[in-house]
Amino acid sequence: MQNGRIYMVSLILLCLAVMCWNTGQSRATVQDTVISEPAVTLDLPQKKDTFKYVLEGRPDPFVPFITPKAATTKPQLNPDEIVDENVKLTGMRQFEPGQLKLVAVLQSGKQRIAMVEDVTGKGYILRVGMPIGRRGVVSEILPEQVIITETARTRAGKELVNTVVMRLNKEGE
Repeated sequence: MQNGRIYMVSLILLCLAVMCWNTGQSRATVQDTVISEPAVTLDLPQKKDTFKYVLEGRPDPFVPFITPKAATTKPQLNPDEIVDENVKLTGMRQFEPGQLKLVAVLQSGKQRIAMVEDVTGKGYILRVGMPIGRRGVVSEILPEQVIITETARTRAGKELVNTVVMRLNKEGE
């Protein structure tokens, strides 16, 4: 136990001696060093034009861009703007009527079905009551045309109805 204390005290004394020796040596070298030559002065060309910041006509860079009034004001909504419904577009709802071409109309008894194809040539079957496009429904299938009724709603709740007619092209047209 005493050996440990003796060791610790001798270690501390050794560290103090090294620190004092380094401090004394650095003082001596600083004091012994004398600058015998005068300092060299460089002749740099003086700038004739000094920069001056002119505040007139410039905005204050520390003013926020958005004022509290502008941040709290809600944008004006157009009541006649058509509002899209959040409906997942699947099946024939992925195609607008203008993207399809009426190819044939078939009749079985009293029921009619229409055959259409997309721009790639893939064919689809339409029946009365089938949704098509974002807002359309197949309302009627006639021997030479398909009538689609598109219904849209505005922000004000007004209902806008549009009728799209797909005509059967005869050969050569």
